[in-house]
Amino acid sequence: MRTDISTVAVVGAGSIGGSWTALVLAKGLTVHAADPDPATDERLRAAVGAHLVELDTDIGALDRLHVHTDAAEAAALADLVIESGPERVDLKRELFAALDEAAAPDVVLASSSSGFGPSAFQDACRHAERVVVAHPFNPPHLVPLVEVVGGRMTSEETIEATMTAMTLLGRRPVRVRAELPGHVVNRLQSALWREAYDLVRRGAITVADLDQAVASGPGLRWALLGPIATQHLSGGPGGMAHVLEHLGPPMVDWWDDLGAPELTPELTAQLVDGVRVEMAGRERDVLARRDRALRELIALKQRVGLGDLDQLGDRDQLGDHGDEAR
Repeated sequence: MRTDISTVAVVGAGSIGGSWTALVLAKGLTVHAADPDPATDERLRAAVGAHLVELDTDIGALDRLHVHTDAAEAAALADLVIESGPERVDLKRELFAALDEAAAPDVVLASSSSGFGPSAFQDACRHAERVVVAHPFNPPHLVPLVEVVGGRMTSEETIEATMTAMTLLGRRPVRVRAELPGHVVNRLQSALWREAYDLVRRGAITVADLDQAVASGPGLRWALLGPIATQHLSGGPGGMAHVLEHLGPPMVDWWDDLGAPELTPELTAQLVDGVRVEMAGRERDVLARRDRALRELIALKQRVGLGDLDQLGDRDQLGDHGDEAR
């Protein structure tokens, strides 16, 4: 599969497609974006221009953006195709069949699908082996995570080429080795949301206080290390073994008490009203501040060597701060 990439087709120019487009342009590559909406050009350029400013990239990068209404036309010009269309299997099957016909046989066809595995639509293609999911974490031009998922017919070469391409784009790809609804990260999020919704339903906490509890507590640590590494460090010299020995049994009791709420109209209204009070109409300002903090946090993690534990420097370089991890 092709790994020498200079041109990327981004199919679907919504929020995810626009974010992918900005990222690719910021890396110095050319983008052929495709969307059937004839008003796409002006809207996409405005959104991508704003993202490029966030990425400290010269707005002149927009000169490397070419917009099409025909997805096959864009795919025929690409070294890599990233699909970000609607989350409907019937549409993806139709779209991937067309992309497969148009793109060169050695070009990876990657879907941004947030929940479907490639097996749901790759059999619509003659070259099913080059179809893969590369699921970004929103917004993909800022957040480095990409989940790479192969299907029943996806080749190992395609997986490797996708991992290489995502690394070239400055992302941190993780390979998901099973096709699961929602992949891995959305399942983890859904587990937290399920309990969060139930705690609000029970009246145990308000929406605003729940958000504050996560953002000012475990969320701070999860932003730096994953939940299992964080748990290991909290165990002191005994690490994960100590944690599981002492907190394992009560944790099982907590699991047994976790809720399984139904998303009733009453609970929906409770959540919607709660977040409306919390935001107080400041959504655009909060979003802008969040994205700025994301950029600064990612830069900080790189600076202190927490961008990737595999690249962590010598212990003496950072100092021994084991006690602070608890």
